[in-house]
Amino acid sequence: MTQDPRSVPAFTFQDAEGYERLMGRWSRRLAPLLIEFGGLAPGERVLDVGCGTGSLTVALQEAADLAAITAIDVVEPYVSFARARSRDPRVTFERADARALPFADASFDRAFSMLVLLFIPDAERAVAEMRRVVRPGGRVTAAVWDTFGGAPQARLIWDVAGVLDPAFERPLFRPMTAPGEMAQVWHAQGLVEVEQTSLLIRMEFASFDDYWSPYLSGEGPIGKFVVELAPAARARLQDHVRRAYLANRPDGPRSFPNVAWACRGTVPDGSRS
Repeated sequence: MTQDPRSVPAFTFQDAEGYERLMGRWSRRLAPLLIEFGGLAPGERVLDVGCGTGSLTVALQEAADLAAITAIDVVEPYVSFARARSRDPRVTFERADARALPFADASFDRAFSMLVLLFIPDAERAVAEMRRVVRPGGRVTAAVWDTFGGAPQARLIWDVAGVLDPAFERPLFRPMTAPGEMAQVWHAQGLVEVEQTSLLIRMEFASFDDYWSPYLSGEGPIGKFVVELAPAARARLQDHVRRAYLANRPDGPRSFPNVAWACRGTVPDGSRS
């Protein structure tokens, strides 16, 4: 086990069905909490940056009588999957890079981004782009997992891998995931009324197979790490992770609390810019 997942390309996501099994079921739980934190008002034009398989997009269309929702992602299979999920005429899906949004300045009333900034190189550029396309007085809101202290179901795998191979460096900090880091970026981009908080959901698994098998799709940093291991190393990791999951009890349901950092800020009007 010699891989260093910090070298994994940011966009290690291509299998939409695999992502749904890995994370989609949990992002659907997080989306309403992020919307409540970011706020919505009837008639607004909203941008979903890094829509993935559409969990936040669908939650947005159900949360308020919005005028329009535009959802973008750089991964075409995800855009196609999300488009198939939503038949709402207010929703438009486009393939685009969060760091170079193809929209005019002040095109939207709000921008949301959920669980994507931590996988974007130069994530500050994505925040700057969201600020640019949101009108003065509008709000930019995003969430990322607290990968160091708030994702125990992932730490279980990384920590076991680190014990099995002392040379392995656990990739526990990704962009925007350190305490206060999102708020610092929001301030640096000139946003005002900045607030960072944490949002809690639970990830509940029916069995060890329900927990482990989604990683075998190869989606995301853990999935890529797992499937690229040599068969013997992967089997060894699986055995030790299974023992940690079971924790000396029979196989069956397990529940993990998971924390996301969330940050919101307002685009200043002319008198405050």
